Amino acid sequence: MIREQIKSKLIEAMKSKDEKTTATLRLINAAIKDKDIDARTKGNMDGIDDAGILSLLQTMIKQRRESIDMYQKGGRADLVASEQGEIDIIQLFLPKQMSDDEVKAAIQALITEVGATSIKDMGKVMGALKAKYAGQMDMGKASGLIKAALG
Repeated sequence: MIREQIKSKLIEAMKSKDEKTTATLRLINAAIKDKDIDARTKGNMDGIDDAGILSLLQTMIKQRRESIDMYQKGGRADLVASEQGEIDIIQLFLPKQMSDDEVKAAIQALITEVGATSIKDMGKVMGALKAKYAGQMDMGKASGLIKAALG
């Protein structure tokens, strides 16, 4: 389980006094705990599963990339480096990312699998993509590729 990997990595970082890794892993744990609480209010007493955690980690990376763009525009190289460091730590828990060609092939296969014929079927394709490839690709980019394929 990803939770266990994060926990053991956090203990390791605290023992080695790696403040940056410790802080980032604590942020991840806090975000997971927040999602667990949200899931419990919706009736899921076990909290979020590994797929939910992968999705959360992807979101955290996306947020940091957006921050990097803003910091670069503002000339804040120190903050860019900090955000990039957090991205590097978060990516340790994600599966290997698919290449652009692999993403395109997966999208084409799913379009055929779900029988999508127009842009109206985009939701079906996105749902299948998230279920099958959570954490392995940037869903924002994938969304654009699906629109192009169906449009």
